[in-house]
Amino acid sequence: MGSLVNRVKALASANIRLPHALRAALFALALAGLVWMPPPAWSADDPLPSWNDSASKLAIVDFVRQTTDPKSEHFVPPEERIATFDNDGTLWAEKPFYFQLAFALDRVKELGKDHPEWAEKSPALKAAMAGDLDGVLKQGKKGLLEIVAVSHAGMTEAEFAAIVSDWIKTAKHPKFDKPYNALVYQPMLEVLNYLRDNGFKTYITSGGGIAFMRPWAPEIYGIPPEQIIGSSIKTKFELRDGKPVLVRLPEIDFIDDKAEKPVGINKFIGRRPIASFGNSDGDHEMLQWAAAGDGLSLQVIVHHTDDKREWAYDRDSHVGRLDKALDQAQSDGWVVVDMKNDWKTVFPPQ
Repeated sequence: MGSLVNRVKALASANIRLPHALRAALFALALAGLVWMPPPAWSADDPLPSWNDSASKLAIVDFVRQTTDPKSEHFVPPEERIATFDNDGTLWAEKPFYFQLAFALDRVKELGKDHPEWAEKSPALKAAMAGDLDGVLKQGKKGLLEIVAVSHAGMTEAEFAAIVSDWIKTAKHPKFDKPYNALVYQPMLEVLNYLRDNGFKTYITSGGGIAFMRPWAPEIYGIPPEQIIGSSIKTKFELRDGKPVLVRLPEIDFIDDKAEKPVGINKFIGRRPIASFGNSDGDHEMLQWAAAGDGLSLQVIVHHTDDKREWAYDRDSHVGRLDKALDQAQSDGWVVVDMKNDWKTVFPPQ
């Protein structure tokens, strides 16, 4: 019987979708006390009600159970329960292009009304002022840095935060006609709350701008500003009218993407996460680093497979490309969340 139980446990934790008959058999064994299973999706105390009864949900719940049960061999003290989350494509949508770029383009168009000379000085700014996204992207990294320089710099941190807050309240996504912060993922909000309810400390580790996220992310995600790590531009201290301020400069300070993600985590958190959530190759090194720690760990990839409720994309996408990380997830048994089949709903109720 021990061998059968081990095989059933392996099936329960594998990254596959279980047929109805097998799920029923697993729950029957659970009732008999032979295999531990989390509460079914219809349970009144289901911690992840927006998730279907899938292997992905089972893996997350089982990981939390094992790392928080003092009797478990995989028990982790609360101070070591660190979970890191990418933002774009993991906690909120990222198509047709990153939402921070949408902010930057809107900002350039607004400021460009008083600076018509920009169109003569920079092809990227000219394209941005005309709302020509393809023209912007053709200018590559240099053009994007020019856009960041005029849309994100030259003001104090407080002034920039106010501008972002105003934009996030009023700007609307071109496809869904909803505010961008309404396009967060309800199932992932539940994961954040579930982890915190079980003593985890949750962090954002995003390639997006840290100053762009901090004005709105704490209210939406329940993550305080000091637990938000992202890309940044340089700032300097100044006295303006006798008042000390931090002024944003048109110079890149840190890009929190790919191999720099674990660097940022080590620098700002000082602990290796035991749970990491991402959706693209930009998160690959973060997931690898978390997986290399001692003890039980959880690596989760949100796979965009739903072309009806959101989008379907992975290896060939210019935004949120998922290629090498998907290969390693499949070879190493990381959890791959099938958005189409694992989630009952994508976005929060209106």
